[in-house]
Amino acid sequence: MSRLLLIVIAALAAPAEAARVKDVGEFYGHRDNQLIGSGLVVGLNRTGDSLRNEMSIRTLANALQGLGVSLQMEDILSRNVAMVMVSAEIGPDMRTGSRLDITVSSTGDATSLEGGQLLLTPLYGADGQIYAVASGSLLVGGYSIMAGGDTSRKNHTTVGRVAKGAIVEREIPSVIDYNVQREVEWVLDEPDFTTAARVAASINESMEAELAQAKDSGTVVLQVPEAFRGRFTDFATLIEQVEVTVDTPARVVVNERTGTVVMGADVRISAAAVAHGNLTIEVQRVQNVSQPNALAGGQTTLTSESRIVADEEAGELKVIEGVTIGELVSALNAMGVTPRDLITILQSFRAAGALHADLVTM
Repeated sequence: MSRLLLIVIAALAAPAEAARVKDVGEFYGHRDNQLIGSGLVVGLNRTGDSLRNEMSIRTLANALQGLGVSLQMEDILSRNVAMVMVSAEIGPDMRTGSRLDITVSSTGDATSLEGGQLLLTPLYGADGQIYAVASGSLLVGGYSIMAGGDTSRKNHTTVGRVAKGAIVEREIPSVIDYNVQREVEWVLDEPDFTTAARVAASINESMEAELAQAKDSGTVVLQVPEAFRGRFTDFATLIEQVEVTVDTPARVVVNERTGTVVMGADVRISAAAVAHGNLTIEVQRVQNVSQPNALAGGQTTLTSESRIVADEEAGELKVIEGVTIGELVSALNAMGVTPRDLITILQSFRAAGALHADLVTM
């Protein structure tokens, strides 16, 4: 039986390390915006959309007509084109001419975007305005090969990226002019009352003034000193570099598809008795040959017979009294628990009230 695959986050007994304020939140109104558009990828090696996908053929015909080439849909017989969706994120401080990374995803039945070239594609914001245009050669990071009915594929080949593939044409309008604000808000990425109070206390201690106050679990209100009016960038720099000890809830994340379990440092386990045994049921199909008597005049045929084999391992009752992750890991390893068994045990711990943490499944 394989050993336990367990990833433990943070030190087992060491105190939590301090993080910078800029790593746990951002100023209210200072956020990214999503852009999206649809376009064509060309130059594929017969791995694009099939001829049944009229959307790609029609879009290509329209694009060629815009370039002065008059073609009908029935004149285009190519699998070198794929219809794609293009997405990007634009920051609030991006200026006209800045470049953005883009993600290109197939929307048809293309098998691979490897080696493709994205044609000029406008990217729209939620208000329907064009904020950037994208184009460039795709980087897929894999391959997909089909020959004689056999397929060989590495990674996901219908999604690619273009580094700095979009040029900003329109700037995001500023919602807040920070240079004239007397009061600003700092918004936490993970709302938590304890962390919000610590952020406010750390800022006040660092600035040697009562400038910050926790408004709620996700917001800290900051008073901008007179000396920094019109110099908000300098004030923001000082605030972002303040160190704070972040308090996070106890949480266990399990991924049953990969057998991965991630535990936080604050997870606690009450004393509990565990007995866990594996039940394996295997259906075996055996091929037999039916050979008739030489004088019977019958034919030799193949027959199949199903056989069910059940194997159940003995479960050992073990008392786990560990209150730390290290003790829990040692106890479960001693039982020879596999990752998938661990997921079942943790769910049972949670149902019994012995696991004092949020159990998140992916």
